[in-house]
Amino acid sequence: MSTLTTPAAGAVPRPLVVRTVAIDDPGDLLALLPDGAPLAWVRRGDGIVGWGEVLRVPVRGPDRFAAAEDAWHEVLAHAIVRDEVDLPGTGPVAFGSFAFDEDSPAGGVVVIPRVVVGRRGGQAWLTTIDTGATIGATPTLATAVGERAPVTAPGPVSYSDGAVDDAGWRDVVTRCVAAIRAGEVEKVVLARDVRAHAAEPVDARWVLGRLAGGYPSCWTFSVDGMLGATPELLVRSDKGLVTSRVLAGTIRRTGDDAADLTRAAILAHSSKDLEEHEYAVTSVADSLAPFCSSTNVPDVPFVLHLPNVLHLASDVTGVLRAAVAGHSPAPSSLALAAALHPTAAVCGTPTAAARALIARVEGLERARYAGPVGWFGADGDGEWGIALRCAEIDAADPREIRLFAGCGIVSASDPESELAESEAKLVPMRQALATD
Repeated sequence: MSTLTTPAAGAVPRPLVVRTVAIDDPGDLLALLPDGAPLAWVRRGDGIVGWGEVLRVPVRGPDRFAAAEDAWHEVLAHAIVRDEVDLPGTGPVAFGSFAFDEDSPAGGVVVIPRVVVGRRGGQAWLTTIDTGATIGATPTLATAVGERAPVTAPGPVSYSDGAVDDAGWRDVVTRCVAAIRAGEVEKVVLARDVRAHAAEPVDARWVLGRLAGGYPSCWTFSVDGMLGATPELLVRSDKGLVTSRVLAGTIRRTGDDAADLTRAAILAHSSKDLEEHEYAVTSVADSLAPFCSSTNVPDVPFVLHLPNVLHLASDVTGVLRAAVAGHSPAPSSLALAAALHPTAAVCGTPTAAARALIARVEGLERARYAGPVGWFGADGDGEWGIALRCAEIDAADPREIRLFAGCGIVSASDPESELAESEAKLVPMRQALATD
């Protein structure tokens, strides 16, 4: 069947039929994916993967999040659903990816897959989504998976400069530090891109599998050509509980465990990194406050250990205000993501001034880089990360792929150190593209 494409506020021409059934443990979720346009959101083996497109909703402009949500509600209004599992990620599910900037021509997209396989807390399920009028026979995993082409390596990969070379990026950092010291902004987050050129078309499954294996504590994602592993959770909404994992403040690992423990202690007491982290936590807490009856903001961050870097991290949590008669229902996870984006961890602070400085000095059209990416379900619950350290496969030539990393710049930032930090953040994707 063909994929349906509808404008944000358009009518769905036929109802969607959604069926979720329990299945035996399917093993590695990423291993189920086909070779074309895989969809994934996986952490520590749990999560959801999907493939096929029954519906695609492109959106643009400052109202792109609201337009996507309106389209989703339009789809749900015409859906026939039988959910025999009733867990987060079952029933109707949509994946989404959105541009960092409201003026970006990339806009955003919501994709409703034909097949979703998920696992949570030892329970696994299969969801099929199609157009039609009746619930058919019980779906099976064997039928849904079918034949899979083998995963292929990209072969030798060479790298070249992105929007600017190393010297140019150091200059951008220097200009931003000057703007901060002049009082224009307090913090700004700069993006750096590197271009990779593979000998063979890049198989997203090769990259995803290696990212998930090397960085299991991160959320490994793939939506519409954007893929990566993010340690930063923009927002999760689950039965009224909201969680956001905020990262800001970074130091590279040395590979020596004893030395890295010392570096973790240095990071935890670094005034430069603690300042950067405080801006990010405050922006998230302030954005969540209007939606929550209570919030919990840790007094001090913890140090998150990843194979390539150490981060200052804080888990901000909140309880959504209960919906009562005469009041609007609780916001969806996408609406919360829209309210949070862009946080100080991905843009800077004050937001408007930081965005203006980025536009003036960066020279990189961020497109969907640094925008929200994730999924949401029929009840609005879902998970959204930030595509801040990620890659984008060129749709016209899948041998070409752009790698992205971001660095928070404050008054004490050093251009050479920030360049080294960006290189450290590019390590996971370079490793994922490598052929052993």
